[in-house]
Amino acid sequence: MNSLSPRRRFARVAVASVALTGLLAACGGSDSGDDGSSGATGPVTLPFWGWANGQEAVVKAFNASHKDVQLKYTKVTDQLTMQKQLSNAVKAGNAPCLLQNTAEYVTTWVSQGALADITEYVGSSADRFNPGAWAGVQVQGKVYGVPTASAPAFTIYRTDVFEKYGLKAPATWDDFIAAGKVLKKHDIHITNYAGEDPSTLEVLAMQAGAHWYAIDGDSWKVDFQDEGSLKAADVIQQIIDGDLNSKLSFADYAAVQRNFDKGGTVTRQISTWQMSGMVQNFTDSFGKWALSPWPTYEGEAAKTPAGTNQSGGMNLVTEQCEYKKQAAEAALWLSTDTGAVKTMASPETGSGVMPALADSDSYVSEAISEKLLGDHYAPGEKVVTDSLGTVTDDWVYGPNWTAMFTELQSEWGKVVSKEQKVTDLLAHMQEWTVKDLKSRGINVKG
Repeated sequence: MNSLSPRRRFARVAVASVALTGLLAACGGSDSGDDGSSGATGPVTLPFWGWANGQEAVVKAFNASHKDVQLKYTKVTDQLTMQKQLSNAVKAGNAPCLLQNTAEYVTTWVSQGALADITEYVGSSADRFNPGAWAGVQVQGKVYGVPTASAPAFTIYRTDVFEKYGLKAPATWDDFIAAGKVLKKHDIHITNYAGEDPSTLEVLAMQAGAHWYAIDGDSWKVDFQDEGSLKAADVIQQIIDGDLNSKLSFADYAAVQRNFDKGGTVTRQISTWQMSGMVQNFTDSFGKWALSPWPTYEGEAAKTPAGTNQSGGMNLVTEQCEYKKQAAEAALWLSTDTGAVKTMASPETGSGVMPALADSDSYVSEAISEKLLGDHYAPGEKVVTDSLGTVTDDWVYGPNWTAMFTELQSEWGKVVSKEQKVTDLLAHMQEWTVKDLKSRGINVKG
Protein backbone atom coordinates (compact mmCIF):
# COMPACT_ATOMS: atom_id res chain seq x y z
CA MET A 1 0.00 0.00 0.00
CA ASN A 2 1.20 3.49 -0.82
CA SER A 3 2.33 5.21 2.34
CA LEU A 4 1.67 8.67 0.94
CA SER A 5 -1.34 10.59 2.23
CA PRO A 6 -4.39 10.37 -0.07
CA ARG A 7 -3.92 13.90 -1.33
CA ARG A 8 -0.40 13.08 -2.47
CA ARG A 9 -1.06 9.77 -4.16
CA PHE A 10 -0.75 11.17 -7.66
CA ALA A 11 -0.52 8.87 -10.67
CA ARG A 12 2.72 6.94 -10.70
CA VAL A 13 3.37 6.85 -14.44
CA ALA A 14 4.91 3.50 -15.11
CA VAL A 15 7.47 4.64 -17.65
CA ALA A 16 9.61 5.49 -14.64
CA SER A 17 10.01 1.84 -13.77
CA VAL A 18 11.00 0.63 -17.21
CA ALA A 19 14.43 -0.84 -16.64
CA LEU A 20 14.66 -3.77 -19.03
CA THR A 21 17.18 -3.98 -21.85
CA GLY A 22 15.55 -4.30 -25.24
CA LEU A 23 12.26 -2.69 -24.30
CA LEU A 24 13.29 0.56 -25.95
CA ALA A 25 14.87 -0.24 -29.28
CA ALA A 26 17.35 2.31 -30.60
CA CYS A 27 17.13 4.22 -27.32
CA GLY A 28 19.28 7.31 -27.63
CA GLY A 29 20.06 10.36 -25.54
CA SER A 30 22.87 12.01 -23.71
CA ASP A 31 25.03 10.21 -21.17
CA SER A 32 24.93 13.42 -19.10
CA GLY A 33 28.61 14.08 -19.55
CA ASP A 34 30.01 17.59 -20.00
CA ASP A 35 27.75 19.19 -22.60
CA GLY A 36 29.91 22.24 -22.97
CA SER A 37 27.29 24.47 -21.39
CA SER A 38 28.75 24.64 -17.90
CA GLY A 39 31.55 26.92 -19.07
CA ALA A 40 29.38 29.20 -21.18
CA THR A 41 29.88 32.91 -20.61
CA GLY A 42 27.52 35.77 -21.33
CA PRO A 43 23.77 35.55 -21.83
CA VAL A 44 22.35 32.54 -23.66
CA THR A 45 18.95 32.26 -25.31
CA LEU A 46 16.92 29.09 -24.89
CA PRO A 47 14.04 28.44 -27.34
CA PHE A 48 10.98 27.23 -25.40
CA TRP A 49 7.88 25.75 -27.01
CA GLY A 50 4.58 25.38 -25.18
CA TRP A 51 0.82 25.70 -25.58
CA ALA A 52 -0.47 26.53 -22.10
CA ASN A 53 -2.10 29.83 -21.23
CA GLY A 54 0.03 31.86 -18.86
CA GLN A 55 3.39 30.71 -20.14
CA GLU A 56 4.18 33.99 -21.87
CA ALA A 57 3.72 35.88 -18.60
CA VAL A 58 5.89 33.37 -16.75
CA VAL A 59 8.61 33.61 -19.43
CA LYS A 60 8.53 37.39 -19.11
CA ALA A 61 9.02 37.07 -15.33
CA PHE A 62 11.88 34.62 -15.82
CA ASN A 63 13.64 36.90 -18.29
CA ALA A 64 13.26 39.87 -15.97
CA SER A 65 14.90 38.00 -13.10
CA HIS A 66 17.75 36.37 -15.04
CA LYS A 67 20.63 38.18 -16.69
CA ASP A 68 22.62 35.30 -18.11
CA VAL A 69 19.78 33.15 -19.46
CA GLN A 70 16.81 34.26 -21.51
CA LEU A 71 13.87 32.21 -22.77
CA LYS A 72 12.49 32.74 -26.28
CA TYR A 73 8.90 31.53 -26.21
CA THR A 74 6.95 30.09 -29.13
CA LYS A 75 3.32 29.12 -28.62
CA VAL A 76 2.27 25.84 -30.24
CA THR A 77 -1.39 25.21 -31.01
CA ASP A 78 -1.94 22.23 -28.70
CA GLN A 79 -0.59 18.97 -27.32
CA LEU A 80 -0.98 16.91 -30.50
CA THR A 81 0.48 19.64 -32.69
CA MET A 82 3.50 19.69 -30.40
CA GLN A 83 4.30 16.07 -31.21
CA LYS A 84 4.17 16.74 -34.96
CA GLN A 85 6.24 19.91 -34.79
CA LEU A 86 8.82 18.34 -32.49
CA SER A 87 9.19 15.39 -34.84
CA ASN A 88 9.88 17.74 -37.74
CA ALA A 89 12.29 19.84 -35.66
CA VAL A 90 14.27 16.83 -34.47
CA LYS A 91 14.68 15.58 -38.05
CA ALA A 92 15.78 19.04 -39.16
CA GLY A 93 18.22 19.38 -36.27
CA ASN A 94 16.62 22.52 -34.83
CA ALA A 95 14.63 21.30 -31.84
CA PRO A 96 14.02 23.86 -29.06
CA CYS A 97 15.91 23.59 -25.79
CA LEU A 98 12.76 23.36 -23.69
CA LEU A 99 9.31 22.10 -24.56
CA GLN A 100 6.05 21.53 -22.76
CA ASN A 101 4.69 18.00 -22.93
CA THR A 102 2.79 15.34 -21.00
CA ALA A 103 3.81 12.01 -19.54
CA GLU A 104 2.44 9.72 -22.23
CA TYR A 105 4.97 10.96 -24.80
CA VAL A 106 8.19 10.73 -22.77
CA THR A 107 9.00 7.09 -23.55
CA THR A 108 8.47 7.67 -27.26
CA TRP A 109 10.79 10.66 -27.43
CA VAL A 110 13.45 8.98 -25.31
CA SER A 111 13.37 5.93 -27.61
CA GLN A 112 14.01 8.29 -30.55
CA GLY A 113 16.96 9.98 -28.86
CA ALA A 114 15.17 13.34 -28.80
CA LEU A 115 15.49 14.10 -25.06
CA ALA A 116 18.50 14.86 -22.89
CA ASP A 117 19.29 13.12 -19.63
CA ILE A 118 19.41 15.98 -17.10
CA THR A 119 19.64 13.87 -13.96
CA GLU A 120 22.88 15.50 -12.84
CA TYR A 121 21.31 18.95 -12.95
CA VAL A 122 17.91 18.37 -11.32
CA GLY A 123 18.01 14.90 -9.79
CA SER A 124 18.65 16.26 -6.31
CA SER A 125 15.35 18.19 -6.47
CA ALA A 126 13.17 15.08 -6.58
CA ASP A 127 11.79 15.61 -3.07
CA ARG A 128 10.40 18.99 -4.05
CA PHE A 129 7.77 17.26 -6.22
CA ASN A 130 5.06 14.70 -5.62
CA PRO A 131 6.29 11.20 -6.49
CA GLY A 132 3.78 10.61 -9.27
CA ALA A 133 4.69 13.77 -11.15
CA TRP A 134 8.40 13.09 -10.71
CA ALA A 135 7.98 9.56 -12.05
CA GLY A 136 6.50 11.00 -15.23
CA VAL A 137 9.75 12.71 -16.26
CA GLN A 138 11.83 9.54 -15.90
CA VAL A 139 12.65 6.56 -18.07
CA GLN A 140 14.90 3.78 -16.81
CA GLY A 141 15.79 5.90 -13.78
CA LYS A 142 17.05 8.87 -15.81
CA VAL A 143 15.42 12.30 -15.63
CA TYR A 144 14.51 14.10 -18.86
CA GLY A 145 12.57 17.11 -17.60
CA VAL A 146 10.89 18.81 -14.65
CA PRO A 147 7.19 18.27 -13.84
CA THR A 148 4.98 21.35 -14.00
CA ALA A 149 1.54 20.05 -13.09
CA SER A 150 -0.59 17.24 -11.75
CA ALA A 151 -4.12 16.73 -12.93
CA PRO A 152 -6.98 15.88 -10.59
CA ALA A 153 -10.05 14.77 -12.54
CA PHE A 154 -13.76 15.32 -11.91
CA THR A 155 -17.09 16.12 -13.53
CA ILE A 156 -18.29 19.69 -13.99
CA TYR A 157 -22.00 20.06 -14.66
CA ARG A 158 -24.72 22.70 -15.10
CA THR A 159 -26.64 22.82 -11.86
CA ASP A 160 -29.53 24.88 -13.26
CA VAL A 161 -30.21 22.41 -16.07
CA PHE A 162 -29.93 19.38 -13.81
CA GLU A 163 -32.27 20.93 -11.26
CA LYS A 164 -34.77 21.94 -13.93
CA TYR A 165 -35.19 18.34 -15.03
CA GLY A 166 -34.98 16.75 -11.58
CA LEU A 167 -31.52 15.24 -12.05
CA LYS A 168 -28.66 14.73 -9.62
CA ALA A 169 -24.97 14.71 -10.43
CA PRO A 170 -24.28 11.23 -11.89
CA ALA A 171 -22.48 9.02 -9.38
CA THR A 172 -22.00 6.13 -11.84
CA TRP A 173 -21.75 5.74 -15.61
CA ASP A 174 -25.18 4.10 -15.52
CA ASP A 175 -26.50 7.27 -13.85
CA PHE A 176 -24.71 9.32 -16.48
CA ILE A 177 -26.37 7.47 -19.36
CA ALA A 178 -29.79 7.63 -17.67
CA ALA A 179 -29.45 11.39 -17.19
CA GLY A 180 -28.35 11.73 -20.80
CA LYS A 181 -31.56 10.06 -21.97
CA VAL A 182 -33.67 12.49 -19.96
CA LEU A 183 -31.79 15.49 -21.29
CA LYS A 184 -32.01 14.27 -24.88
CA LYS A 185 -35.79 14.66 -24.72
CA HIS A 186 -35.16 18.38 -24.28
CA ASP A 187 -32.54 18.63 -27.07
CA ILE A 188 -29.69 18.82 -24.56
CA HIS A 189 -26.57 16.66 -24.76
CA ILE A 190 -24.91 15.39 -21.61
CA THR A 191 -21.41 15.29 -23.10
CA ASN A 192 -19.37 16.15 -26.17
CA TYR A 193 -17.25 13.71 -28.20
CA ALA A 194 -14.93 15.55 -30.55
CA GLY A 195 -14.17 13.36 -33.55
CA GLU A 196 -10.47 14.19 -33.36
CA ASP A 197 -10.00 13.42 -29.66
CA PRO A 198 -9.97 9.73 -28.61
CA SER A 199 -8.81 10.52 -25.09
CA THR A 200 -12.35 9.69 -23.92
CA LEU A 201 -11.72 6.05 -24.77
CA GLU A 202 -8.31 6.05 -23.15
CA VAL A 203 -9.36 7.56 -19.83
CA LEU A 204 -12.49 5.42 -19.46
CA ALA A 205 -10.44 2.32 -20.23
CA MET A 206 -7.81 3.38 -17.74
CA GLN A 207 -10.47 3.93 -15.08
CA ALA A 208 -11.91 0.48 -15.81
CA GLY A 209 -8.55 -1.19 -15.15
CA ALA A 210 -7.42 -1.67 -18.75
CA HIS A 211 -3.76 -2.07 -19.64
CA TRP A 212 -3.07 -1.39 -23.30
CA TYR A 213 0.66 -1.78 -22.64
CA ALA A 214 2.41 -3.88 -20.02
CA ILE A 215 5.88 -5.30 -19.45
CA ASP A 216 6.16 -9.08 -19.68
CA GLY A 217 9.69 -10.30 -19.10
CA ASP A 218 11.87 -8.70 -21.75
CA SER A 219 8.93 -7.83 -23.99
CA TRP A 220 6.05 -5.43 -24.25
CA LYS A 221 2.60 -6.94 -23.97
CA VAL A 222 -0.20 -5.25 -25.91
CA ASP A 223 -3.89 -5.76 -25.08
CA PHE A 224 -6.58 -3.38 -26.34
CA GLN A 225 -9.32 -5.94 -25.78
CA ASP A 226 -9.00 -6.73 -22.08
CA GLU A 227 -11.92 -6.56 -19.67
CA GLY A 228 -11.39 -2.92 -18.78
CA SER A 229 -11.22 -1.82 -22.41
CA LEU A 230 -14.44 -3.64 -23.23
CA LYS A 231 -16.16 -2.16 -20.18
CA ALA A 232 -15.23 1.33 -21.34
CA ALA A 233 -16.30 0.51 -24.89
CA ASP A 234 -19.77 -0.46 -23.67
CA VAL A 235 -20.32 2.87 -21.89
CA ILE A 236 -19.12 4.91 -24.86
CA GLN A 237 -21.15 2.86 -27.33
CA GLN A 238 -24.34 3.38 -25.34
CA ILE A 239 -23.76 7.13 -25.35
CA ILE A 240 -23.09 7.22 -29.09
CA ASP A 241 -25.91 4.86 -30.05
CA GLY A 242 -28.33 6.91 -27.97
CA ASP A 243 -27.18 10.20 -29.54
CA LEU A 244 -26.51 11.52 -26.05
CA ASN A 245 -23.36 13.35 -27.13
CA SER A 246 -22.63 16.50 -29.08
CA LYS A 247 -20.09 16.13 -31.90
CA LEU A 248 -18.39 19.50 -31.71
CA SER A 249 -14.79 19.70 -32.88
CA PHE A 250 -12.33 21.63 -30.77
CA ALA A 251 -11.00 23.00 -34.03
CA ASP A 252 -13.65 25.67 -33.40
CA TYR A 253 -12.83 26.12 -29.76
CA ALA A 254 -15.03 29.18 -29.32
CA ALA A 255 -18.07 27.32 -30.66
CA VAL A 256 -17.54 24.47 -28.22
CA GLN A 257 -17.33 26.87 -25.32
CA ARG A 258 -20.45 28.75 -26.46
CA ASN A 259 -22.32 25.46 -26.57
CA PHE A 260 -21.47 24.75 -22.93
CA ASP A 261 -22.17 28.34 -21.93
CA LYS A 262 -25.61 28.31 -23.58
CA GLY A 263 -26.58 24.94 -22.10
CA GLY A 264 -26.45 22.83 -25.28
CA THR A 265 -24.08 20.41 -23.56
CA VAL A 266 -24.08 20.26 -19.78
CA THR A 267 -21.26 18.10 -18.41
CA ARG A 268 -17.56 17.56 -18.95
CA GLN A 269 -15.10 15.15 -17.34
CA ILE A 270 -12.12 17.44 -16.92
CA SER A 271 -9.23 18.61 -14.80
CA THR A 272 -8.58 22.04 -13.33
CA TRP A 273 -6.69 23.32 -16.36
CA GLN A 274 -9.70 22.90 -18.65
CA MET A 275 -11.74 25.22 -16.45
CA SER A 276 -9.61 28.16 -17.61
CA GLY A 277 -11.02 27.95 -21.13
CA MET A 278 -14.51 28.08 -19.70
CA VAL A 279 -13.73 31.10 -17.55
CA GLN A 280 -12.11 32.94 -20.44
CA ASN A 281 -14.90 32.25 -22.95
CA PHE A 282 -18.19 32.16 -21.03
CA THR A 283 -20.58 35.08 -20.70
CA ASP A 284 -23.91 33.63 -19.51
CA SER A 285 -23.41 30.73 -17.11
CA PHE A 286 -21.07 31.92 -14.38
CA GLY A 287 -22.13 30.58 -11.01
CA LYS A 288 -24.24 27.82 -12.56
CA TRP A 289 -21.58 25.10 -12.57
CA ALA A 290 -20.62 22.62 -9.85
CA LEU A 291 -18.09 19.83 -9.45
CA SER A 292 -18.79 16.20 -8.64
CA PRO A 293 -16.55 13.12 -8.55
CA TRP A 294 -15.72 11.29 -11.77
CA PRO A 295 -18.54 8.72 -12.33
CA THR A 296 -17.68 5.19 -11.26
CA TYR A 297 -18.50 1.90 -12.88
CA GLU A 298 -21.42 0.29 -11.07
CA GLY A 299 -20.38 -1.34 -7.80
CA GLU A 300 -16.79 -0.08 -7.95
CA ALA A 301 -14.91 2.31 -5.69
CA ALA A 302 -14.05 5.81 -6.81
CA LYS A 303 -11.24 5.91 -9.34
CA THR A 304 -10.10 8.75 -11.54
CA PRO A 305 -7.90 8.29 -14.61
CA ALA A 306 -4.52 9.90 -15.16
CA GLY A 307 -3.98 9.75 -18.88
CA THR A 308 -3.61 11.83 -22.04
CA ASN A 309 -5.12 15.29 -21.55
CA GLN A 310 -5.75 14.46 -17.88
CA SER A 311 -2.15 13.63 -17.20
CA GLY A 312 0.41 15.83 -15.45
CA GLY A 313 2.50 18.24 -17.47
CA MET A 314 6.23 18.81 -17.67
CA ASN A 315 8.95 20.79 -19.39
CA LEU A 316 11.47 18.56 -21.16
CA VAL A 317 15.03 19.31 -22.30
CA THR A 318 16.01 18.17 -25.78
CA GLU A 319 19.20 16.39 -26.78
CA GLN A 320 19.88 19.01 -29.45
CA CYS A 321 19.98 21.83 -26.89
CA GLU A 322 23.45 23.37 -26.69
CA TYR A 323 22.91 24.61 -23.14
CA LYS A 324 21.42 21.65 -21.30
CA LYS A 325 22.46 22.77 -17.82
CA GLN A 326 20.87 26.19 -18.22
CA ALA A 327 17.76 24.64 -19.75
CA ALA A 328 17.40 22.22 -16.85
CA GLU A 329 17.80 25.01 -14.31
CA ALA A 330 15.26 27.15 -16.16
CA ALA A 331 12.78 24.27 -16.15
CA LEU A 332 13.28 23.90 -12.39
CA TRP A 333 12.58 27.62 -11.86
CA LEU A 334 9.41 27.47 -13.96
CA SER A 335 8.06 24.68 -11.74
CA THR A 336 9.08 25.99 -8.31
CA ASP A 337 9.10 29.80 -8.33
CA THR A 338 6.10 30.85 -6.23
CA GLY A 339 5.00 33.59 -8.61
CA ALA A 340 5.28 31.34 -11.65
CA VAL A 341 3.35 28.53 -9.96
CA LYS A 342 0.54 30.87 -8.89
CA THR A 343 0.31 32.37 -12.38
CA MET A 344 -0.07 28.97 -14.01
CA ALA A 345 -2.46 27.67 -11.33
CA SER A 346 -4.99 30.45 -11.83
CA PRO A 347 -7.67 29.88 -14.51
CA GLU A 348 -7.75 33.65 -15.03
CA THR A 349 -4.02 34.32 -15.53
CA GLY A 350 -2.82 30.86 -16.52
CA SER A 351 -4.06 27.39 -17.26
CA GLY A 352 -5.69 26.38 -13.99
CA VAL A 353 -3.15 23.59 -13.49
CA MET A 354 -2.48 22.02 -10.14
CA PRO A 355 1.27 22.28 -9.50
CA ALA A 356 3.46 19.20 -9.27
CA LEU A 357 4.97 20.29 -5.97
CA ALA A 358 5.11 17.86 -3.06
CA ASP A 359 2.58 19.90 -1.10
CA SER A 360 0.12 21.56 -3.49
CA ASP A 361 -3.02 21.66 -1.33
CA SER A 362 -2.61 25.41 -0.80
CA TYR A 363 -2.94 25.94 -4.55
CA VAL A 364 -6.36 24.31 -4.94
CA SER A 365 -8.06 27.65 -4.39
CA GLU A 366 -5.84 29.14 -7.11
CA ALA A 367 -6.71 26.43 -9.62
CA ILE A 368 -10.51 26.49 -9.50
CA SER A 369 -12.67 29.47 -10.33
CA GLU A 370 -15.08 31.04 -7.83
CA LYS A 371 -16.49 33.04 -10.72
CA LEU A 372 -17.42 29.85 -12.56
CA LEU A 373 -18.71 27.89 -9.57
CA GLY A 374 -20.32 30.61 -7.48
CA ASP A 375 -21.94 29.13 -4.37
CA HIS A 376 -20.60 25.69 -5.37
CA TYR A 377 -16.98 26.82 -4.97
CA ALA A 378 -16.31 25.47 -1.45
CA PRO A 379 -17.70 21.97 -2.17
CA GLY A 380 -15.69 22.05 -5.40
CA GLU A 381 -12.44 22.42 -3.47
CA LYS A 382 -13.15 19.16 -1.65
CA VAL A 383 -13.98 17.33 -4.89
CA VAL A 384 -10.62 18.39 -6.33
CA THR A 385 -8.55 17.37 -3.32
CA ASP A 386 -10.45 14.10 -2.88
CA SER A 387 -9.87 13.18 -6.52
CA LEU A 388 -6.11 13.34 -5.98
CA GLY A 389 -6.41 10.32 -3.70
CA THR A 390 -8.18 8.08 -6.23
CA VAL A 391 -6.02 8.49 -9.33
CA THR A 392 -5.05 5.30 -11.17
CA ASP A 393 -1.41 4.44 -10.62
CA ASP A 394 -0.66 1.44 -12.84
CA TRP A 395 -0.99 2.74 -16.41
CA VAL A 396 1.99 2.16 -18.72
CA TYR A 397 2.82 4.27 -21.76
CA GLY A 398 4.36 2.20 -24.53
CA PRO A 399 7.42 3.13 -26.62
CA ASN A 400 5.36 3.88 -29.74
CA TRP A 401 2.68 5.89 -27.94
CA THR A 402 2.85 8.89 -30.27
CA ALA A 403 2.35 6.78 -33.40
CA MET A 404 -0.30 4.66 -31.69
CA PHE A 405 -2.28 7.66 -30.54
CA THR A 406 -2.13 9.19 -34.01
CA GLU A 407 -3.64 6.01 -35.44
CA LEU A 408 -6.24 5.91 -32.66
CA GLN A 409 -7.10 9.50 -33.44
CA SER A 410 -7.58 8.79 -37.15
CA GLU A 411 -10.00 5.95 -36.39
CA TRP A 412 -11.89 7.55 -33.49
CA GLY A 413 -13.81 9.88 -35.80
CA LYS A 414 -15.41 6.84 -37.42
CA VAL A 415 -16.69 5.79 -34.01
CA VAL A 416 -18.22 9.19 -33.30
CA SER A 417 -19.87 9.25 -36.75
CA LYS A 418 -21.19 5.68 -36.26
CA GLU A 419 -19.13 4.22 -39.12
CA GLN A 420 -17.66 1.62 -36.79
CA LYS A 421 -18.18 0.30 -33.26
CA VAL A 422 -15.81 0.98 -30.38
CA THR A 423 -14.99 -2.73 -30.29
CA ASP A 424 -14.03 -2.58 -33.97
CA LEU A 425 -11.62 0.23 -33.16
CA LEU A 426 -10.09 -1.73 -30.29
CA ALA A 427 -9.57 -4.77 -32.52
CA HIS A 428 -7.91 -2.59 -35.14
CA MET A 429 -5.62 -0.96 -32.58
CA GLN A 430 -4.57 -4.36 -31.22
CA GLU A 431 -3.41 -5.54 -34.62
CA TRP A 432 -1.93 -2.20 -35.64
CA THR A 433 0.06 -1.63 -32.43
CA VAL A 434 1.64 -5.09 -32.37
CA LYS A 435 2.63 -4.75 -36.03
CA ASP A 436 4.06 -1.27 -35.48
CA LEU A 437 6.17 -2.32 -32.50
CA LYS A 438 7.57 -5.28 -34.41
CA SER A 439 8.45 -3.01 -37.34
CA ARG A 440 10.53 -0.93 -34.92
CA GLY A 441 12.48 -3.98 -33.74
CA ILE A 442 10.88 -3.91 -30.30
CA ASN A 443 10.06 -7.16 -28.50
CA VAL A 444 6.28 -7.52 -28.28
CA LYS A 445 3.62 -10.01 -27.29
CA GLY A 446 -0.02 -9.62 -28.18
